[in-house]
Amino acid sequence: MAVYAAPVQELIDELGRLPGVGPKSAQRIAFHLLKLSREDALRLAKAVVEAKDRVAWCTRCFNVAEGELCGICTDDRRDATVVCVVEEPRDLVAVEKTQEFRGRYHVLGGAMSPIEGIGPEHLRVKELLARIDAEEITEVILCTNPNIEGETTAMYLARLLKPLGLRVTRIASGLPVGGDLEYADELTLGRALEGRRELEG
Repeated sequence: MAVYAAPVQELIDELGRLPGVGPKSAQRIAFHLLKLSREDALRLAKAVVEAKDRVAWCTRCFNVAEGELCGICTDDRRDATVVCVVEEPRDLVAVEKTQEFRGRYHVLGGAMSPIEGIGPEHLRVKELLARIDAEEITEVILCTNPNIEGETTAMYLARLLKPLGLRVTRIASGLPVGGDLEYADELTLGRALEGRRELEG
C-alpha cells in the first residue's frame, strides 16, 4: 500500500536519485517543495530546465560553458602554457577562489576507481594528451583530490606526462588526506597550490 499520493512518491523517488540525497533527505526536500508557492516551485523548475538547455561542456577544458568555450578558456590574459588538472568543475571553482592560479584548466570528469570500474578510458585523459602539443603546454599541475582515487589518478597521469618532457607537479598536501577540494578553504588550497611539488614519472 502506497503511503503517499503517486505524484509525491514520484517526486521523492526522483530526488532520491540525486547524489548525496538519501531517502529521508529526499522526503524532507519533497515536502519543502510542496510548501513553496507555485511561483517559487516554477522558478526552481525553470532554473533546472534553463541550465539543461543553455549549459554545455567547454570543448577545450570541459568546464561548464554557455558557448563553445568557457570564460576561462576565452580569457587571453591567462597563461595557456600551464594547465591545472581537476576532477570536476566544482574543483575548478575551488582553485579559482584562491586567486593563486592564472593558467588554464582541464576537467577529467572524475577520478580513477578500480573498485567502481572507472579506468583512464572513462576520463578525459586522451583529450588532455591532445592539448599538450596543440597548446604548447609546458607545465601540468595535478590538482586531484587528496584521497586514494585522486592520488591514483595523479600518479597515473604523472607516468603518462613525464616522458613528454613537461614539468608535472602535484599540489602540496596542506589539504587533509581523504578530503575534497570543494570543501577546502581558500587559504589552505592557495598554499597547497603554491607549495606544489614535482612528480617523477
